[in-house]
Amino acid sequence: MGLAACSKKAPEELPPPPQQTTPTPPPATTAPGAAAPGTQAHFQQTMRGQDTIYFDTDKYDVDSQDQAALRQQAQYLTQYAQVRATVEGHADERGTRDYNLALGERRANAARNYLVSLGIPANRITTVSYGKERPKAVGSNEAAYAQNRRAVTVVIN
Repeated sequence: MGLAACSKKAPEELPPPPQQTTPTPPPATTAPGAAAPGTQAHFQQTMRGQDTIYFDTDKYDVDSQDQAALRQQAQYLTQYAQVRATVEGHADERGTRDYNLALGERRANAARNYLVSLGIPANRITTVSYGKERPKAVGSNEAAYAQNRRAVTVVIN
């Protein structure tokens, strides 16, 4: 029994090359002037001043304005889970060195505890008190005192 073969002609034109189904993402680059994600500079750019909370004289309670700033910090720390943070507690120049170190510690712990209450693991946040040793504003007036009564969150990668 014989098989009949069909002659096959070559197509007049070749089919188009296969289409790519998923676009290739552009290479990851940081815009000029932008800090690398997860760094202290990026944290500060993202927070726009919300990396610091302020306290009343001899107080360490977290008010509603502070809570909003800490919620923003917690969102950042959640997004960048590899980042650790230190909360620095500060006091104004009034009072003894020991009193201000203790007050700075209470302020740092108040901020840390609030971040932990928002779901940030406690082992990612440390605290340190500088008391009155690292003033933000120099001066012996209420404007300077108000700027120095603070807790500042600093990220560590």
